[in-house]
Amino acid sequence: METIRVSKTGRDKLLKLKRITSIPTWNVLCRWAFCVSVAERSSPRDERIPADSPLELDWRTFAGDQEATYLALLKERCRRDGIDHSPASLWKQFRLHLHRGIGYLAGDPNLRGIADLIALAARAPKSE
Repeated sequence: METIRVSKTGRDKLLKLKRITSIPTWNVLCRWAFCVSVAERSSPRDERIPADSPLELDWRTFAGDQEATYLALLKERCRRDGIDHSPASLWKQFRLHLHRGIGYLAGDPNLRGIADLIALAARAPKSE
């Protein structure tokens, strides 16, 4: 996994999230989005996500010094969903989770600031 290109719709939603939360960097918002989606019990819908915006970040910028942790989260989620760990499958699932999480966060009417993100994390379902 190298370069992540976010869809135009995803970019627009991230801009909204930047404004609402005052979090200035894409990678931090994308980390929140990914984690929100991975915590969801259902699998993301299998859909084609266009790479039609200029917003790109590379995997290492997204993951930072927690690269192994994010990769382990993705692999565990794929294992739970019965999806193989081939590079192509991992990459596809990562993009699906990232975009679903961006949509969840941007569509949450209760999200009005960074404190609401923290409250959201505190309410996250516990592991089974």
